[in-house]
Amino acid sequence: MSFSLASPRGTAPVSGPFTSSVSMGATPEGLPVTRDLTIGQALDAAVAANPDGDAVVYADRDYRLTWRQFSDQVDLMAKGLMALGVGKGEKVAVWATNVPHWVTLQFATARIGAVLLTVNTNYKSTEIDYLLRQSDTENLFIIDGVRDTDYVATLFELVPELRDHPRGQLRSPRFPSLRRVVFLGAQKHRGMYAVPEVLALARTVPDEDYRARQAGLRSGDVINMQYTSGTTGFPKGVQLTHHNILNNGFWIGHNQNLTRLDRVCIPVPLFHCFGCVLGVMACVSHGSTLVLLEKYDPVTVMMSVEREACTALYGVPTMFINVLEHPLFPKFDFSSLRTGIMAGSPCPVKTMRACVDRMHMSELTICYGLTESSPVVTQTRFDEPSLEVKCATVGRAMPGIEMAVVTESGEVAALGEQGELCSRGYTTMAGYYRMPDETRQCVDADGWLHSGDIGTMDAEGYYRVTGRLKDMIIRGGENIYPKELEEYIHHLEGVSDVQVVGVPSARYGEQCAAFIILRPGADLSEADVQDFCRGRIAWYKIPRFVAFVEAYPMTASGKIQKYLLREEAARRWPSA
Repeated sequence: MSFSLASPRGTAPVSGPFTSSVSMGATPEGLPVTRDLTIGQALDAAVAANPDGDAVVYADRDYRLTWRQFSDQVDLMAKGLMALGVGKGEKVAVWATNVPHWVTLQFATARIGAVLLTVNTNYKSTEIDYLLRQSDTENLFIIDGVRDTDYVATLFELVPELRDHPRGQLRSPRFPSLRRVVFLGAQKHRGMYAVPEVLALARTVPDEDYRARQAGLRSGDVINMQYTSGTTGFPKGVQLTHHNILNNGFWIGHNQNLTRLDRVCIPVPLFHCFGCVLGVMACVSHGSTLVLLEKYDPVTVMMSVEREACTALYGVPTMFINVLEHPLFPKFDFSSLRTGIMAGSPCPVKTMRACVDRMHMSELTICYGLTESSPVVTQTRFDEPSLEVKCATVGRAMPGIEMAVVTESGEVAALGEQGELCSRGYTTMAGYYRMPDETRQCVDADGWLHSGDIGTMDAEGYYRVTGRLKDMIIRGGENIYPKELEEYIHHLEGVSDVQVVGVPSARYGEQCAAFIILRPGADLSEADVQDFCRGRIAWYKIPRFVAFVEAYPMTASGKIQKYLLREEAARRWPSA
């Protein structure tokens, strides 16, 4: 779907008040909209500005690297990859939690023009099979496994040739592109290199060859592939460039007012944009310290914040709720915090207020976007004028990014009118890997990226997300937006979290169902929830069904899989 705007692409930033739901993020005076750099050049700048400052820290172990030490480690890994034969444009898949060498690989691959392919840690055999084949991956780095999934055993099952073929000379009929497998540790496995061996090979690559490889790189080169969560259909490989994620990272950090004095606690997975762009790219762009967690744990989060005097904390709403409600919360000092990011799913107003009041995060920001847009296209700033703006909106368009709200008829929506959120600018992906038709469905002929999310824009240019096109519930001809109902039920005493979905109904088309997680010690019934809503919101929005659950089905990046909740609702209430 294409649509026309009153202001052509490339005009000066639009400023409020607005007359229609179109905006372009204003760029602060004196700062360019984008920087024509590679990720390696951005790392060089961070080293030059603060060589002895902390770059990467794990507070739960003896791991602390300065910017100079980190850059040296990146160079070793990059030259080791070259020694293995990794060429420009080859994919280097990483199937691992946030282990120390993960972020090293992110920069090492960028240094030599390889494409870092981030793999969801929750993948099982079928999913990794699909990803390796669809992506034509040549190189794979793995750890031993996560929870009940043994990555090494899974790989030997899928690629039995690993046990017999010489390292680096793998030939697999099932995965014809796969050449090399590296274990992210010192352990020896048949057919795999170990990380110490890769680092040792670095000495065989002349410095002039390494410099020549870097000299041939351009900011528009694809260097990152992230697969969509796969909540509907087959996952798609989103191709992102230096230019995409480095510039997005810069403005994400700018909107938090990050500097070299900030220390950012990142418990979100690096395989997701939240970790490797909002986290890593924002920090390297501003010289801030990365305080990483190998995996999310609320106690380790609290310990890391206190021990490292973190000034920023990232997480999806569920992560913040788990910290706030943890019995050990009063034992830890959060006074160093001021900012951070809450993203990945809608933020309950009560949770935001608790972060501000109890965790000192008065400058906490909210981001909105999708993997296909690198990912952030709107964000609240650290200095927003009111908590209401921070809680109720997802901010304004990022500097230099055009945003529009588009109705079903393809017209630009009026202020406050709901429509699909669309964006255009330097954050838009290079396309889905080997999926041209799907790419054209997502990015139209005029360069507008269609998000599939429903939202509005107000007269000051602030956006609100009201739901996804596929999440909207239509009951007897009335449109119901789950986020609105979720926000309301959150105010019921005893409710920790709530997700609303539609249940197929022969009479009404759909009925509302609410899946609720209770706070510890709370005791609520279906009638309690319905009584709380009755008389306060439109009758047709009141949940016809209520279920109390311990947890929601989630992706490894913390996104709630509503399609699974919809399937569960259909099973629970087949005669809705």
